[in-house]
Amino acid sequence: MLRFIPFKPDLDNASGGKMKTILIFFTTLFISFSIYAEKLTVYTYDSFVSEWGPGPIIEKIFEEKHNADVEFVAVDSAATLLNKVILEGDTSKADIVLGLDMNLFDLAEQSELFTSHNINDINNLINLPLKWESDKFVPYNYGYFSFVYNEANLETPPKSMDELINSTNARIVIQDPRTSTPGLGLLTWMKALYGDKAGDEWKKLNKKIISVTKGWTDAYYNFFMAGEADMVLSYTTSPAAHIMFEERYDILATTFEEGNYITIEFAGILNNSQNKDLANKFLNFMLSEEFQSVIPSTNIMYPVTNIRDLPEAFDKLNVPNFIQMDPKEINKNKEKWIDEWLNAS
Repeated sequence: MLRFIPFKPDLDNASGGKMKTILIFFTTLFISFSIYAEKLTVYTYDSFVSEWGPGPIIEKIFEEKHNADVEFVAVDSAATLLNKVILEGDTSKADIVLGLDMNLFDLAEQSELFTSHNINDINNLINLPLKWESDKFVPYNYGYFSFVYNEANLETPPKSMDELINSTNARIVIQDPRTSTPGLGLLTWMKALYGDKAGDEWKKLNKKIISVTKGWTDAYYNFFMAGEADMVLSYTTSPAAHIMFEERYDILATTFEEGNYITIEFAGILNNSQNKDLANKFLNFMLSEEFQSVIPSTNIMYPVTNIRDLPEAFDKLNVPNFIQMDPKEINKNKEKWIDEWLNAS
């Protein structure tokens, strides 16, 4: 980063030529500093910008590529992220919100806080299991919710959600749908499978649930990896992290006969952004090889484009059939479904 070193010229003794030179120098320095200091503020979730997440790598590449200054502002979850910008409204300092998912898609759309991006024919640039239909939001990774287990502790894992609920005697830890992306994913997964009978199925599943945590990290590390739970609500891609970084092949993920609920994360530009040109450059950058190739080994999710070198660990993962609900239906009924879940506890 360019550093500005104060300098006070001797204006009284400077000749006309020297004075012009000094003025040109400071004018050039000021212009250069201003260009470099063009700032992009990105709201996101905390794991994205953690030391092991994609944020630090992506920030460095984008800053060097576009002579900009990226500032990430992190909160604990996607739900908190959207609530933050809704509460801030037109006073928000964010240019971009990165990290929302499909269960929040319609709420984000209806907020009218986001503007259109400038990417044409986006479906020709990405490779998702479904068609992307939005001129406001740009996807950057995707995955599938799953129950992860250690095969040494669970010799006969469930092959379906029905088997998980009715036959498995595992100790399960999940996350709260009010504060966690996977938690909300399970809520909609259950509703997609069981409809009006979801409350009854929750009552049966809750008998196996030993804890409901606020976020994914607590559930995964403080319960599952600590041996306090046999299964944890997570992603089908979670085993890839253990393969890549620990050379462990005993952590596996369930793929259910009914299908696993898909999650697609995306970003959008706020209407009140003062740096829309730079923000659009960032959204375009998200679909580049430079950005996408970072995702699998840091965010442990599938990239949305066909990158050249997908880590070999991903070849060992089972890819499920996917389930998805209409985002409008989720936005309309989410609070009612949460009450149904709470009443089943």
